[in-house]
Amino acid sequence: MAQDNSIFIGASRKPDDSYQQPEDLLLKYGNRHGLVTGATGTGKTVTLQILAEGFSNAGVPVFCADIKGDLSGVAMMGTAQDFLLKRAETIKLEPYDFQEFPVIFWDLFGKQGHPIRATISEMGPLLLSRLMNLSEAQEGIMNIAFRIADEEGLLLLDLKDLQALLANIAERADEIAARYGNVTKPSVGAIQRTLLVLEQQGAANFFGEPALKIADIMRTTRDGRGAINVLAADKLMMNPRLYATFLLWLMSELFEELPEVGDPDRPRLVFFFDEAHLLFNDAPRALVERVEQVVRLIRSKGVGVYFVTQNPLDIPETVLAQLGNRIQHALRAYTPREQKAVRTAADTFRPNPDFDCASAITQLGTGEALVSTLQEKGVPGMVQRTLIRPPASRLGPITEQERLKLINESPVAGQYDQTVDRDSAFEMLQKRAQQAQQSERGTQDRDVRQGGDGSRWTLPDFGNSGTQRDDGYARTGNGRRRDDSYRAPRSSGRQTVAEAAIKSVVRSVGSSLGRALVRGILGSLKKGL
Repeated sequence: MAQDNSIFIGASRKPDDSYQQPEDLLLKYGNRHGLVTGATGTGKTVTLQILAEGFSNAGVPVFCADIKGDLSGVAMMGTAQDFLLKRAETIKLEPYDFQEFPVIFWDLFGKQGHPIRATISEMGPLLLSRLMNLSEAQEGIMNIAFRIADEEGLLLLDLKDLQALLANIAERADEIAARYGNVTKPSVGAIQRTLLVLEQQGAANFFGEPALKIADIMRTTRDGRGAINVLAADKLMMNPRLYATFLLWLMSELFEELPEVGDPDRPRLVFFFDEAHLLFNDAPRALVERVEQVVRLIRSKGVGVYFVTQNPLDIPETVLAQLGNRIQHALRAYTPREQKAVRTAADTFRPNPDFDCASAITQLGTGEALVSTLQEKGVPGMVQRTLIRPPASRLGPITEQERLKLINESPVAGQYDQTVDRDSAFEMLQKRAQQAQQSERGTQDRDVRQGGDGSRWTLPDFGNSGTQRDDGYARTGNGRRRDDSYRAPRSSGRQTVAEAAIKSVVRSVGSSLGRALVRGILGSLKKGL
């Protein structure tokens, strides 16, 4: 039966149809990654559940996605049911004890668990471009945006920060193009529209602060059991690109933050990618290479990654080669693609002379699987037809009341529930714009004081009650001085009203031709006077 250094998976089937030989997963090879595949309804979720239970009891924290809500039952103690007891008796599981496990519920939308958030900066331009399905040119603009944010000290925390930065880049397109290359407003506009779609799909709930601390998903209880972090993904699956991007971001964060530990006696964290095909569907080559790199190198950080999907063809060969522990449930083989998947799955196992692997894959019953785990010295074990053990926790989902109670009693209750919106790129760019407007307004005010709207001409100030004379006296409307005295009359050489009018016309005409015509008219008028 299972030892302290291994997880009991089930019992292998012998030629006489008995199940006697236990099949275990050695904890010291738990960080060598794994694969759980099989058609819908063949028992993948239960296999994931019993693996999570085994790692938790061994003191290893687990992070997994709950696509249909069935996995939430791991938080509650199982109940004795006839088919479970019969399965335990068949594989000689003694004693078969029921237990509940320490579970922390998470939800990107904050509805069925604690919110999970990441900042735009943490996500980075590559993953954001993948999330938004940007073209090569648009991805280039995204890289420029992050470069400018770094140079100018602009914090990119949430969607509005990125939207504000992109708008600023569009306004400074000519200046930026000289340093980083062409930035076109149509491309920026296309990115902005995609961000709007993401916002409407709920991505705004994911981007922001407080950001998830990796330590919070690596908790253990006082009795030494690892926390099972369950991500509610039923609604998240409506946006598969966001789901895949989030999982890849989390794995990248683990890779960047955790120190090297070499080959520990057990993993520090085990990560389950359910519906793993969503990670690779239509993924650009650069992203697949990133996944391959993280999977290959994260082992030395003590993290095990297990992909759960229907078809082994969903996983690129370069990634598939890194997966040492394999559990293959039944596959259908009616179409050419399904037949190819069966052959591919059979070829990845170390052959067993007791049965034909390809034929057995199509004949497996519910709860049965072909199992091959790494044995001593990291050698793949011979594939065995195995009956998977029954879980110790509840099969099926928990109730809303049970979930709410567990959320309120969680060790991270209250840490992530309220959004924090501190000054970042959005606020900083707003302040810059306001300062620029104030500076421009101040320049305009100076121009008005110096002569209106920046022109070199000035207007006289007549006041409300009189006209300012060049002799320094103010004259009222009736011709008197403000001291009630009268001025002496002008000399007889004073010009007539007609002459004054004509001179005014001359001053108002700007062209030389106009002035010549007026002078001719003026001479005629003088002769007539």
